[in-house]
Amino acid sequence: MSTNDNSIQGEHAATEGPHLDQAGPQLRRRLGILNATSINMSNMIGIGPFITVPIILGTMGGPQALLAWFAGAILAIADGLVISELGAALPGSGGTYVFLRDSYNRESWGKLMAWLFAWEFMFFGPLEIASGTVGMTQYMSYLWTGLARHPWEMKLVAASIAVIVMISLYRRIHDVALLMLILWITTLVTTGWVIVTGLIHMNYHVAFDFPPGAFNLNWAFLIGLGNGTIVVIYNYLGYYQVCYLGDEVKRPERTIPYAVIISILAVTVIDFLLSYSFVSVVSWRDMIKPGSAANLAVASVFMQRIYGHWAAVLLTAMILFTAFASVFALMLGYSRIPYAAARDGLFFSWFGRLHPKDEFPNRSLLMVGVLAAVASLFRLGDIITGLMVARILIQFVGHTIGLFVLRARKPPVKLPFRMWLYPFPAILALVGWLFIFASPAFQPGGWKFMAYAFVTIGAGIIGYFILAYKKRLWPMASRP
Repeated sequence: MSTNDNSIQGEHAATEGPHLDQAGPQLRRRLGILNATSINMSNMIGIGPFITVPIILGTMGGPQALLAWFAGAILAIADGLVISELGAALPGSGGTYVFLRDSYNRESWGKLMAWLFAWEFMFFGPLEIASGTVGMTQYMSYLWTGLARHPWEMKLVAASIAVIVMISLYRRIHDVALLMLILWITTLVTTGWVIVTGLIHMNYHVAFDFPPGAFNLNWAFLIGLGNGTIVVIYNYLGYYQVCYLGDEVKRPERTIPYAVIISILAVTVIDFLLSYSFVSVVSWRDMIKPGSAANLAVASVFMQRIYGHWAAVLLTAMILFTAFASVFALMLGYSRIPYAAARDGLFFSWFGRLHPKDEFPNRSLLMVGVLAAVASLFRLGDIITGLMVARILIQFVGHTIGLFVLRARKPPVKLPFRMWLYPFPAILALVGWLFIFASPAFQPGGWKFMAYAFVTIGAGIIGYFILAYKKRLWPMASRP
């Protein structure tokens, strides 16, 4: 145990030059706080608030459901502090993969946890990317009239977007960082236009059109708030995105915590003001009607009611560009996970190589891009629920428990950043994630998603022991 702990500290002590002992192409530390924050925020905002506000309002039947943004922010900040501490102590390509591998002891349980994350990634990563591509097609139908009447055409368009993003990322990280910064600025301009417009043209009668008994603190209120928070958390996903690029971050002990916390706080303000802007102009009663224009493309309807068709078209185009930035950031970070696992011998070795000239994991990128294109063929609602349930136990619950394990190490592992008020944020994050994981069980048809999570985890455990037997990994290493 102590030998492994010391090796962990030594491995991450020289953070300015990863893998300098390796010949050939190497990942370089080129991402600063601005780049890291732009990657996180572009992924977090994306198209999420533009397609989920009607769903959030429907969970509680009124604008009081916007309280879910703050409930989600509390959980995101608590988990963000866990991520910040782990990311500063264990920076490396793969993010959570590295956290699980090293916090649980990389020579024993860490191998199993890291394998399970890489395995589960195959079942949630492409789905998360696909949620952006499918959401884009919904807004494209506002510009491309008649597209919504042809479901398979929409699916193929979504899959094509995934392929285009993959091709766009097929280049070195320095060029990607510059492009990501441009996309981030566009995201801020898009959301800023909506927020300022909403505040200027606010209709208080529409904004505060609460139904009778909206704030009665009963069981129905709590269940509604819980369901709304589940959707909100989907919008927050991505505050840890820069951790997947840990080997390419400058001064990770400082950059990662700053990027994580700044991203969460900024997106909380932006998403709440976006939601409130919509509710202050477009009646929530129109937004929760299935199939209505306000339900499918609320931002376009919002702008059309204020400035007319030209503004709706322009905003729709900007939303599509913003969504592209989100998908771009997602695929960028997720392409590093199979690469990191392959380097450790816990995935196919073919994926553990970099592009010989531009120094990026091109083979891993190709796999993630193709799987995202396939995942784009499914329904958006199933995609969101599936990606949330599939990842919680291994990724979020796993890395939170991993932090407790890491802190309990003897001798202790060096922690450049320590969360405030430990262990309260970690406990809060653990309880919150378990609540969200169990929530589908109380919804019609929710058993399918619970089964999806448990079956994939069970298959992953079986797969690991087969791998361990063949490669003589823990706990099979001592077998004759």
